[in-house]
Amino acid sequence: MRYTPSVSGVRIPPSPQMKKQKYTRNDFEHWKTLQTRWRDLDAMGHINHAAYLTFMENARLEFYESLGFSSRNSGQTDGIILASMTIQYYEQVIHPSDLDIGQRIVRVGNKSFDMSTAIFLKDHDSPVLSAIFTLVAFNYKINQSIPVPDLIRDMCR
Repeated sequence: MRYTPSVSGVRIPPSPQMKKQKYTRNDFEHWKTLQTRWRDLDAMGHINHAAYLTFMENARLEFYESLGFSSRNSGQTDGIILASMTIQYYEQVIHPSDLDIGQRIVRVGNKSFDMSTAIFLKDHDSPVLSAIFTLVAFNYKINQSIPVPDLIRDMCR
């Protein structure tokens, strides 16, 4: 296994989910479109890496709602929580830009699943970034992970 150095000198193994795959729009099923905002810029004049996390969170919550889950834990028993994320940045984006965020479920385990996400500039076929989110099915009442619902399991491809 090849390791990549970090700034601190610690060697970090590459994520097995983040193979050097370049996604296309055809790889995704659920879409959200949004526009960048002035506040998304950083001192370098491009969209800040943290803004992308917010973009993807908004898209992920909309995806949950399309499946019948609430995007808030306001009284619900079962839900989905974020366990980890791995992000690969390919290009910088400037403001203003129209972005399309594509998502699909790519792995389902017993109590967790992975969602692949990519952000594309409008009318472009190559993503500016891609990400893998590991999510856990969770029961808030008992404060424990639970089996992944069949609805999510059925969406994996």
